[in-house]
Parts: sequence; structure tokens; C-alpha cells
Amino acid sequence: MANLVTSLCCVVLAAVVVAYAQRRSQLVARNQYERMGSDVTMQCGSLDNDASVSWKVNGTDVKAQHRLEGPRLILTQVNLGHNGLYSCFQNPHGERRDTIILHIGIPPREPTVTCRSNTYPKGFYCSWHQLYSTYIPTTFEVDVQHNQRSLEVQKDSVHKNRCHVRFPEVFSSFPYKVNVTAVNALGKASTTITFEESTIVKPDPPERVTATPIRFNPRRLEVSWHSPATWPDIDNFPLKYFLRYRPLIRDQWQHVELSDSTSHTITDAYAGKEYIIQVAAKDTEIGTWSDWSVAVHATPWIEDPLPIASTTEDSSTLLTETKTSPIPSSNAPQKAEPPVGRAAKLLTFFSPLLLGMLLLLM
Repeated sequence: MANLVTSLCCVVLAAVVVAYAQRRSQLVARNQYERMGSDVTMQCGSLDNDASVSWKVNGTDVKAQHRLEGPRLILTQVNLGHNGLYSCFQNPHGERRDTIILHIGIPPREPTVTCRSNTYPKGFYCSWHQLYSTYIPTTFEVDVQHNQRSLEVQKDSVHKNRCHVRFPEVFSSFPYKVNVTAVNALGKASTTITFEESTIVKPDPPERVTATPIRFNPRRLEVSWHSPATWPDIDNFPLKYFLRYRPLIRDQWQHVELSDSTSHTITDAYAGKEYIIQVAAKDTEIGTWSDWSVAVHATPWIEDPLPIASTTEDSSTLLTETKTSPIPSSNAPQKAEPPVGRAAKLLTFFSPLLLGMLLLLM
């Protein structure tokens, strides 16, 4: 008898647990992804077709164009404005039976993929992006093939749409094939690119570019820079550089290509004019030029202003002052200065007499 009672208790307890689990699963919000512009049907849990329910979105009545068919809510031509938390309640007591988070989006399109090696010969990286937003979470699967085998792909810790791949060998004649597939709840799309090792080599721009005027040389600027820190083996894989410069008053650049030097003296600068200067880098054998470095500004050496002399009242001490204005040209009109001292007093005394004599003669 005791065993029978125990068995019955276990059965009842199991039924309660199952019922509670079902009810719990209905109350936990579930995600539903639908395509933009389509008609969407949301089912209120596992209720029968003749069940009577009411729906709310974000806690208020559903106002968008819709219709009810038993336990189902049907939205027509959905858009981003239909996103929200939908809850259904069974009539007549208004007991909540299900909760759905509706996400409206579009399937992914083929991603744009580019690959580049700025750490040659260590490895390369590939980046990808979608030209159009899907409005819902989208992930990317990456596969890299070389000489009929898959290479290890390491996701970038900072850029979510970037991965890194090590070169399995240097100077390989086999092409690389990279496939990137965009995947979300509404579909998938992929892009495949193929390239040779030499075509993706592109260093980062040179760093710490400086331009210094040369004393007593009003037409020269000493420019120096450092190779990019990301370039791992500058001794075995040297870089060449491309320098461009121009005065701010002109739009046309002047260019100088250098084999492996990290400095150059500009000898044809306009005296006293501010210059803008940039440098690019390239592997000496393969690849393409880097982007331009951060621009620096510099002005060639300008001669110190000439000193001018002034005297004190007793003319015993000669003082030197900084010249703050240009020296007037010899043909510039000069302002007459009034006479000073005894000559001025005599001229002031005789002027009325001279004027009277002139009037008598007339």
C-alpha cells in the first residue's frame, strides 16, 4: 500500500513539474525574426484554434494594421515600426499565455571583402562589411584556402569584421582563396575572392615624420621619418619611400622617390613660406604604396630681424631695439618732421614780420 501511495505521489509531482515547465516556457519571451514587407503571423503558445485571446505590444493595444484568427495575430506588410514585445492573454480571465519579441529585418547580401598584408612576410588580414544594414544580428563565417588546404583563421580582438592569417610559406606561387559568408535568421550570402601573395602587400604609412629648418639656409628643410612599426623585418625586406611637399600658397605637389633612406633635404623651398609634407612607403620588390603619412607643417629658416639704434636724452648710451616693421623703401613718401630747438624759435618770431612786409609791398 505504501509503495502505491509513493508511486501516485511521484506521478502527481511529475505532472505538476511538467505543467509548470510548460507554463514557464510560455512566459519566457522568445524571439521571432521576420522579413521586412511581409505578412507576419504570431501564435499564442499552444492554444487551440478556437481559443479567444487578446494581444498587446509593449504593454499597449496593438494599433498597427492586423487581424485576429483564434490564437493568432496577423500583421500585414511589416516594417521596423512593428518591432516590439508582444504578449497574448487568454479570455475571459486575461491570463498571459505567451510573450514574443518581434524583430523585423532583411536577409544579408554578399559582403564586400578586401585582404592586405601590412606585416609582410609574417601574414595578412582580411576585412569585410555589408553595404546595407540587415537590422538584425548578422554573423560571418570565414574560410581561407591555399594549395588545396584550409588555413587557420584568427578573429581580430578589436575589429569584429576582421581576421588574421599567417603566410604558410613565402614567395608562394599558389593563389589564396578567401570565402566570407554572412548569416542571419533570414538567410545567408557569401563572397569569394582569389589573389596572389604579391598583390596584397601594402605597408602602413611611415611614422614620426618631422621637418626642421636649416639655420642660415632660407630655402632648405631637413625631413626625416621612421619606417612603420608594423613592418616586421626591415633588414631583409627593405622599404623605399616617396616624399611629397608643397607650399600652402600652391596646390601642386613636388615629389622625390628615395631608395631606402629615411631622410631628405628639400633644397628648393620658397623662403619664408609654410610647407606641408607627407611620406609614403612601399616594399622594394612587390606590392603597392602605402597611404600618405600624417601631414606635417614647417617653414624654412627666416633671418633674425635687423637691430635698430636709439639714443637716450644725453646720447651717452646706445640701446638696441628689435625691429618690428619693415624698412621703408627709398622712394616711399616721407612725412616732414617739424623743426626743433633754436631754429624753430627764430622761425616762429620772424614769421609775423615777414608777413607784414609782404602785405606793404603789395
